[in-house]
Amino acid sequence: MMMLAEVETFLSRPIAPTRRVALGNLELPVDPAPGFGGILLGAIAARFAPEIDSEMHAELLHLMSQLESGNSIPQPKLRHRLQEDTVGLQRCVHRVIGEGEHLEFHFDEEQGTPAQHVLCAVYAAARVPWDVVPAVMSTVHKGLMWKGGSESALLAYLSGRSGVMAISSVGDPISWALSMLDLRNPDTASPTRKDVQRAFRTRLRAAHPDHGASDDAAAARIAELTEARRILLG
Repeated sequence: MMMLAEVETFLSRPIAPTRRVALGNLELPVDPAPGFGGILLGAIAARFAPEIDSEMHAELLHLMSQLESGNSIPQPKLRHRLQEDTVGLQRCVHRVIGEGEHLEFHFDEEQGTPAQHVLCAVYAAARVPWDVVPAVMSTVHKGLMWKGGSESALLAYLSGRSGVMAISSVGDPISWALSMLDLRNPDTASPTRKDVQRAFRTRLRAAHPDHGASDDAAAARIAELTEARRILLG
């Protein structure tokens, strides 16, 4: 297994009068945006947001707007204090893990409260390189709006990959799409729209169940080919 993104936070116990949070190590690859890092932050929001009240939900959206604009945030905010000191706080780690071409989330649900987890995801989104903060913050916003469903559906929703969630499709979508359509040739120029359409039709015919694939395998392959075409044609 391979760790693709990780968020380490430190959280006060729920009984503390003023709840405190601190960000630890952030392994948040975001190139191309939102990357595995943005997807993990969006997934944290999606996992824990249903357990926070509507008032805090609205306040979170305002905080996200402030952070995206580069504003300084007076503390405490939303009844929580963001601090650097981690003494007396409980360590919590959320990860997205890859095995082969499969992705899965590992959430630490033993520590902290839903509000602390979501708040840390929002603050972490503002720590990525400035030029991709809007894209990553948008992914966190999508997570807050998530209506529920399977983990694979959440992955597709956050990444915008139309149900296709291979690791390579997130890490390097162009190379993945070229590979899916067998258009990777370093000796030739970038494929034209006509080349992409031709390659798509050729592989679509080969993926049809009449060529021996099961219905489920054919459906998955057709979804991959369709997504590859979408990435290359825009």
